[in-house]
Amino acid sequence: MTMHKIQDINWGIIGCGNVTELKSGPAFNKVEHSRLVAVMRRNASLAKDYARRHGVPKWYADADQLINDPEVNAVYIATPPDTHASYAIAAMHAGKPVYVEKPMARNYQECQEMIRVSKETGMPLFVAYYRRTLPAFLKVKELIDDGIIGQPLTAHIQLYKTANEKELPPEQHSWHVNPEIAGAGHFFDLASHQLDYLDFLFGPVIEVHGIAVNQAGYYKAEDTVSGTFRFGNGLVGTGSWCFVVPKGAEKDLIEITGTKGKILFSTFEQRDVQLITEKGTVNFNFQNPENISHNLISQVVDALRGKADCVSTGMTAARTSSVLEEMVKNYYHSNQNERNRLKGLCRDI
Repeated sequence: MTMHKIQDINWGIIGCGNVTELKSGPAFNKVEHSRLVAVMRRNASLAKDYARRHGVPKWYADADQLINDPEVNAVYIATPPDTHASYAIAAMHAGKPVYVEKPMARNYQECQEMIRVSKETGMPLFVAYYRRTLPAFLKVKELIDDGIIGQPLTAHIQLYKTANEKELPPEQHSWHVNPEIAGAGHFFDLASHQLDYLDFLFGPVIEVHGIAVNQAGYYKAEDTVSGTFRFGNGLVGTGSWCFVVPKGAEKDLIEITGTKGKILFSTFEQRDVQLITEKGTVNFNFQNPENISHNLISQVVDALRGKADCVSTGMTAARTSSVLEEMVKNYYHSNQNERNRLKGLCRDI
């Protein structure tokens, strides 16, 4: 694919919801050679309000109008995952590079189609795994690359969260636990950051196994996942995710152990990176940018201008989606088989 160069990036956002209010939206106007010129949301009054509050010149209630706006030369897609592929493909066919929220799509097949269109059209495709650019996570990578903990041996993820859904009727549940929209449950939304970051550290996963179940019954998606995975360098990873634990049992920890020490850090909480070796314990403290996607958006802009590479592309993000899907596939296949069995019983009655 030839390098696509744009001198000044005029962004349009499809889906100007909560994720764009602080995490990403304002950063498009803070990065040099970048500005936000248009936003879209299906609710016209909300799109207009967002544009007014953020000083965006144009707003739309139709995605095609934004995609075909001649002033917009790059598109950020911040909708739920069920429309990531369709909007990204439409934008790339319109000759516009795409920066899409994570997870990249509902499933690996949609990711592959997005990559195919990117290659076919020559339009770059980036995904919003911004932890690859945050200072604490870069420090962990530096410690590993410099051999401070020796040869990395294992990586262990633990993420336990309480269930907001417990107090809500099903009609008020967020799309994050609707597999038809999200691809799976909270696991896809949150574990994607963790597994993508390990891909950044150690390269592609070459073997993966998972068990996914629904223990609490608050929604149809899985609520508990356990997995094992292996990287090309031999490092073995394990993960445990549960989204229905009681208050007080929440946990957010990644522990990477090597032949000379270990590193402990959180994915979602603002905590110190902790290095433990035979010399003792050292804590590293970092401050994130005000708009947490700022550093990655800066990289995307530099890549589109032909000045640098970006660390989070469609190719890297698709690998993460493949691992996520593999971990939960038995849960969804078994549920589908049960639905098919019940349909058969109904026909026999």
